[in-house]
Amino acid sequence: MGLYFEDFEEGRDYVTRARTITEADVVAFAGLSGDYNQLHTDAEAMKASPFGERIAHGMLVSSIATGLQSQMGWFEGTTVALLEVLFRFKAPVKFGDTVHLAISVKEKRETSKPDRGILIVNANVVNQHGETVIEGQWTTMMKRKGA
Repeated sequence: MGLYFEDFEEGRDYVTRARTITEADVVAFAGLSGDYNQLHTDAEAMKASPFGERIAHGMLVSSIATGLQSQMGWFEGTTVALLEVLFRFKAPVKFGDTVHLAISVKEKRETSKPDRGILIVNANVVNQHGETVIEGQWTTMMKRKGA
């Protein structure tokens, strides 16, 4: 169902559907992760912050980005392993912001094994204003056709 190593072209761009970040998302993630930092949970304290309001966890938004990618089916059944993830948090994501993931194929490398290859993509989370809020890079081992 997913795309194989050979299907990806360096320089090609992919864009996911969008998703709005809700207060329920943040509350659930705080409970799951144990991260109850006031940045995410204290509306009164955050009024006096540089953000002026609560913001979503960066790791929550990153996790949602992986889910958006997964929903597109590009890596369904063709991923061997996720090897590395790098994130740079560029701007806050506030409750009610709508984000999508923009992927650009940066590099492809063959491996010593003929049934797999390495795919490196730039994976950026973009908000409803077109602003990149998270810059990322994902390195994935992918199946090759005929493997």
